[in-house]
Amino acid sequence: MTNLTFKQLRYFEALARHGHFGHAADTCAISQPALSVQIKELEESLGTVLFERGPKQVRLTAFGEDFALRVRDILQSVDELEELARAARDGLVGRLRIGVIPTIAPYLLPALIGNLTRMHAELDVHIRETVTPRLIQELSEGRLDTAIVALPVSEPSLTEVALFDEDLVLVRASEDAGKPVPSADALRNMRLLLLEEGHCFRDQALSFCNIGAARPRNGLDGSSLSTLVQLVGAGIGVTLIPEMAVAVETRSAPVSLGRFKAPQPTRTVGMIWRKTSPLAGQLMQISEIVRQSADTLREAEIRESYSSVIGRV
Repeated sequence: MTNLTFKQLRYFEALARHGHFGHAADTCAISQPALSVQIKELEESLGTVLFERGPKQVRLTAFGEDFALRVRDILQSVDELEELARAARDGLVGRLRIGVIPTIAPYLLPALIGNLTRMHAELDVHIRETVTPRLIQELSEGRLDTAIVALPVSEPSLTEVALFDEDLVLVRASEDAGKPVPSADALRNMRLLLLEEGHCFRDQALSFCNIGAARPRNGLDGSSLSTLVQLVGAGIGVTLIPEMAVAVETRSAPVSLGRFKAPQPTRTVGMIWRKTSPLAGQLMQISEIVRQSADTLREAEIRESYSSVIGRV
């Protein structure tokens, strides 16, 4: 076995992850024929087939699955060597890959990216928005440096740093503004609109209302908080949103907002990264910028919005 290259291993990992030559080629920024040639040369060097090729999808062979586990370890070790070199340099410079969950990204990122650009101009920030399980997987595989999520995630291989807590807010039709805010028990009997499965915010809302995830509900699932708020504005039901989403999501919807009686439902937002990451010191600095960005967001937008639209009990 000769002539294996890191480029081939990265191409192999992309194809193993996507299961599709076109998608893997796009990820690697090369043409599909060029990717096919590299994979074929890799198989010839190994003397065995790595993929079963179908008309629309490719699958790893038994050997390919074993090979993929070793390749991911090798690529992660190489990435960590690059991180070690970055950590040895002064200041925050170079590529920084940040994952963010969808119930945080649209609201926090404008302030965060602005602060990072202003304070650390040499950072090359890459953003990945997806649900928590995928962020954890991509962190573990070395495809992300850190992620901003709702805590806890309870993964032994990851460091968790709590940054701030925020309230969950009831969103209901505008004509309900003067009515008492229902209790968590009362919400169980209302048409509660939730994010689709896979979103941690869905689990937090179900937990607050003491509704089991498998329990049948007379509700509706959406793919975004924006969809849920607009449905509430159309008179379909009620929903919960995090406080940071209030200013953006209620701007164009005929809805009213309300706080729950104590103890109010909250979520803890924080950052996670691999315990083995050489960038731990730099990521701790980034976490402070995330905290400052959230403080700025709350002071400039959320509290101002609440003063005009929120109903209290």
